Amino acid sequence: MNATLDPQVQRGAMKAMPGLVFIFIFGILCLQAFNFVFADIGEDLGAPEQAALITAIPGVVLGIVSVIYGSLGDFVSLRRLMMVGVALIVVGSVLGFFSGASICLVVIARAIQTAGCQVAGSVYLVVATKYVPGPKKVVYFGIFTAAYQFSTALGVVAAGQLTKISWVWLFVIPLLSLIFVPSLYKNLPDVSGKARRIDVAGFFLAGLTVGSLVMFFTMNSWWWLLGFAVLAVGFWVYISRVPHAFVTPAFFSNRSYLMALSLILVFYLGQYAMNPLFNAVGAQLYGYSAASMSFVLIWASLIGATMGMLSGKIVGWIGRGPGIVLAAGLMVVGCFMAAFTLEAGIWAVGLSAVFFFAGLAMMYSPVVDTVVGTVDVSESGRAVGINDLAMNVSPSIGVAIVGSLMSGMAFQGVTFTGASEGAAASYSVIFLLLGGVFILGLVWFLAIKARLYPDAWGRVSQEA
Repeated sequence: MNATLDPQVQRGAMKAMPGLVFIFIFGILCLQAFNFVFADIGEDLGAPEQAALITAIPGVVLGIVSVIYGSLGDFVSLRRLMMVGVALIVVGSVLGFFSGASICLVVIARAIQTAGCQVAGSVYLVVATKYVPGPKKVVYFGIFTAAYQFSTALGVVAAGQLTKISWVWLFVIPLLSLIFVPSLYKNLPDVSGKARRIDVAGFFLAGLTVGSLVMFFTMNSWWWLLGFAVLAVGFWVYISRVPHAFVTPAFFSNRSYLMALSLILVFYLGQYAMNPLFNAVGAQLYGYSAASMSFVLIWASLIGATMGMLSGKIVGWIGRGPGIVLAAGLMVVGCFMAAFTLEAGIWAVGLSAVFFFAGLAMMYSPVVDTVVGTVDVSESGRAVGINDLAMNVSPSIGVAIVGSLMSGMAFQGVTFTGASEGAAASYSVIFLLLGGVFILGLVWFLAIKARLYPDAWGRVSQEA
């Protein structure tokens, strides 16, 4: 499929990928850092009850723009799309830096900044899907997930030290993206697909639908669930009846694609929840501050980054199917180790995190390559966008559920894991439940793998 591409355009697109990765790193670093310190920011601004919006609203925006950017990548110039992203980064960063007296401005600035930074991630994935030769795709997916893990590590450390530094300086970090503008403008393809109207109404309705679901799990209000149900029906009617909708029901009739996408929904459920969970364990069971826990957890992020960097080669050796099994196995080991060794020492907490985040980093390359492999390259942009949406919605739901279980101490009297009554028992059961979810995901994968790969295991290289 890549054989029809202009070689010069293909080479230029691949030269742009390092700059895209760095901008993506800046965005994820800020995302992780703000996630760690939003409660402190709320206290500083005199609005602790609204502090969660600093994480919740940008998370919803991230899911929405992931679909929009991925879909636009099918027919809009990637160069122009990236320049719009840079403009959003500048606006959000400047607004945020001077928003120190208003939590509303902080939330708005973070939403704009997040929308801008996500352009780099979506454009990178579209370039990797459309312009990178088939056998090398998993390598670039591996670099992408390693960048995510590396920036997560930086964000964790930055957040841990923010009690000593003014948090407003976090808004400045993404402005470093301006360094890469000349290279991106020169090398990104300025190629547009067949003239096509942008389905603004469809994108807006999709965003409201997904946003209402995320807000239901965040706010625990049934009105949001009712809104989601109404909007979901409205969205389906819309794409069924509007001739030029950005996506059609036929796209969702691809059973192999839906099966592969379900793997993302299951395996990424704990992505946002695990760091706060490990932090809570360190604080309540060992008296560790956020700064101290950041240095406990940084090793998990660094090893995850290493695993992400190697995952492409590992998948090349063993295949996509075995790669998913390996990744899921590491995640299960991490959860179960935490469940049964929480009180063995802080080292056990750190080691459990290492296994989990190594597995999560390993998961990205094989599962994304599997999902993208179920659609035609002409729809790869939509597939990438919906992949990004699933990877943001699922962990947003997961962190809302886990957060509710943590604050409610629902399992404080359940001690069959050997943990003491109270916080240790409650956290232990939460880890156990997460491990159970990932086991179910592994069983589901084994049941459907024959529908996903011609050889039933994905050991055959997927040519583009």
